[in-house]
Amino acid sequence: MSKLAILGGPKTVLNAPPHFPWPIITKEVEKAVIKQLHESVSIYNRSGIIADFEDDFRSYHKIKHALLTSSGTAALHTMYVAANMGEEDEIICPAYTFYATVTPILQTGAIPVLCDADETGNIDPNKIEQLITPHTKAVVVTHMWGIPCQMDKIAAICKKHKLLLFEDCSHAHGARYQDKLVGTWGDAAAWSLQGQKIVTGGEGGVFATDNTEFYIRALLFGHYNKRCVQEIPKEHPLAKYAISGMGLKLRSHPLAVAIAKVLFKHLDDILLQKRKYISMFKKELKGLEDFISMPVIPNKASPSWYALTLTYNKSGKSKVPVERFLKALQAEGCLEADIPNSTCPLNLMPLFQDPSHLYSNYKGKFAYKPGQFPVAEKFSQTRIKFPVWTRSKDISIVKKYIKAIRKVVINLKELE
Repeated sequence: MSKLAILGGPKTVLNAPPHFPWPIITKEVEKAVIKQLHESVSIYNRSGIIADFEDDFRSYHKIKHALLTSSGTAALHTMYVAANMGEEDEIICPAYTFYATVTPILQTGAIPVLCDADETGNIDPNKIEQLITPHTKAVVVTHMWGIPCQMDKIAAICKKHKLLLFEDCSHAHGARYQDKLVGTWGDAAAWSLQGQKIVTGGEGGVFATDNTEFYIRALLFGHYNKRCVQEIPKEHPLAKYAISGMGLKLRSHPLAVAIAKVLFKHLDDILLQKRKYISMFKKELKGLEDFISMPVIPNKASPSWYALTLTYNKSGKSKVPVERFLKALQAEGCLEADIPNSTCPLNLMPLFQDPSHLYSNYKGKFAYKPGQFPVAEKFSQTRIKFPVWTRSKDISIVKKYIKAIRKVVINLKELE
């Protein structure tokens, strides 16, 4: 292979950015948005594009209730409030996750109890039970980067200890574990429809559950007045609060839903193409595992591949820091390669070391410190993230990215 670009050699990827535009604004998306623009830009009840999307979502997941929200964070917040989490309640959470999985817990007054990761980066089922106390009310999991958690083991633990099970599926639209869709294993789940997600509306989220009482509380939390009046039975004890709800408005924007509805329609085709490209990465990177390796996938798991996070220097044989490796990739033209620094073990974030300066009325007691979750911390320190493309015509740039990765790995000693 030729000299590395970072050392003055030729670049491998010459394509002008962006290399991974998402979402793809097709004619179908444009038509859907314009149609919705002429119909309504604000929907107060369960009708129109809102009802259509929620019905599609419920049908796909074979789940009783789906509720659109303004963001994935709002969907997660809704999930905890719907289940009536509150002061002194403890929720076991993954130490390695995007922080929005856990920050809404602080808003409820409940206490996040962090649990270390396993080699997949997801919550380690073998470390959950030792964290259970008389105050434990639930376990929440995140299917990080679209890789499903070991849901059979986690569900069995929750059943044994009579705990609620929540799923954050923000990265994992359409992912399956043991051929069962994520988001359908527990008591409630949340998805994000934010800009880079597989199903996106730019911003938005979805809360889903089979529990009607949770659903009614979810309506009251963020969808006051018309929707609550429409859907909460008049004889229900909480029906008298329908007009005001809990006072918050977390409704989704119909134009965002119009975009998301089109992408959701094509979800299975998108996932099929992503999996084809993952097979290419796996085949072409074979033999380089000491320095760059594919993520560990649980048995019987079918990831959604929201992103591909490769493990750098698994063997410890390279003296080149991961940051230098990334710069070499970017010099080759891999502009979408990234170290996901904003997604890190939560114990490394000031908010989870001392929340008191931001939450003056918060009564929960915890103070996490660096070094508490060694597997999660090592996992985070070795991540190089790439997009996973979605169209057959993207094959050219996929091949160039793989060629660039191989080039940098094969010439790694030149970077020492």
